[in-house]
Amino acid sequence: MLAYIGRRFLYMLSTLFLVSVVGFIIINLPSGTYVDYYIQNLQNQGTFTAQEQIDAITKRFGLDKPLYWQYGKWLFGFVQGDFGLSFEFNKEVKELIWERIGYTVVISLATLLFTWVVAIPIGIYSATHQYTLGDHFFTLLGLAGLSAPSFLLALVLMVIAQRVFGQSVGGLFSPKYVDAPWSWSKVLDLLQHLVVPVVVVGASGTASLIRMMRGNLLDILNMQYVQAARARGLPESLVIIKHAVRNAVHPLIMLLGMSLPGIISGATVVSIVLSLPTTGPMYFRALQQQDMYLAVTFLVFMAIMLVIGNFLADLLLAWVDPRIRYE
Repeated sequence: MLAYIGRRFLYMLSTLFLVSVVGFIIINLPSGTYVDYYIQNLQNQGTFTAQEQIDAITKRFGLDKPLYWQYGKWLFGFVQGDFGLSFEFNKEVKELIWERIGYTVVISLATLLFTWVVAIPIGIYSATHQYTLGDHFFTLLGLAGLSAPSFLLALVLMVIAQRVFGQSVGGLFSPKYVDAPWSWSKVLDLLQHLVVPVVVVGASGTASLIRMMRGNLLDILNMQYVQAARARGLPESLVIIKHAVRNAVHPLIMLLGMSLPGIISGATVVSIVLSLPTTGPMYFRALQQQDMYLAVTFLVFMAIMLVIGNFLADLLLAWVDPRIRYE
């Protein structure tokens, strides 16, 4: 197992390196630099910048250097915990991303937990009660979850939260807790505001997992070893949970590692609609403004979540199925 973990760690490092190189190149593919966008914005406001100012800004951010020099500077700083300077905000990238990454991780993990807690029991019920009224209802609910646009669902839930429950909408805190120090009241307020984004972001994934769990379990319930377990007189609940569900959940665990980046990318539009302080809106703006150090840092952190998620999914798969061994 230790050898497997060592190999995977090396693969993770090489993957992150390739992601950062390709991402850095793609971010710089559009014509122009941040200075061009900055000058254009000033001109739109009726302000014109002298050439000396343009040269000073270009030299300050190192935009007159070759691309490989800019990447090397960022990479050397990244391994030391210095992620570079944000052109637009004129701040250290690490000052901008830590809080947003924290909220993003909280929303992502809460969405992942919500998705599995809701999808697995419903998928089991639909498979064991095939073609009943409940099965048809959950199938219809799953189709609605897959087809409903996330921004539309966010708007609907915002209206319900405000008019029915009297909850402030937009952001992760009520106005009185935005600048307040952390306390149990602020934590409870955060949990209340997490309900809408978690449901919106997790709706599509939950519907997909329900259909997948139902299909997998229906296939396994017809296999011979399940029929043999029933023939030995084992209780039906034990046959389903211990023998059938444990094998039906394998494909879902393999997809677990891919879920976090999908949740983060899928939450970008929702974060814009709900005014959430997550990485999505800032990452989107950094790409628009060619704020390359900020954008590539976000990209690498999402890649880190992806490779760590895949690694944990592999370990979880080995724990669920004793037949799997990583030697």
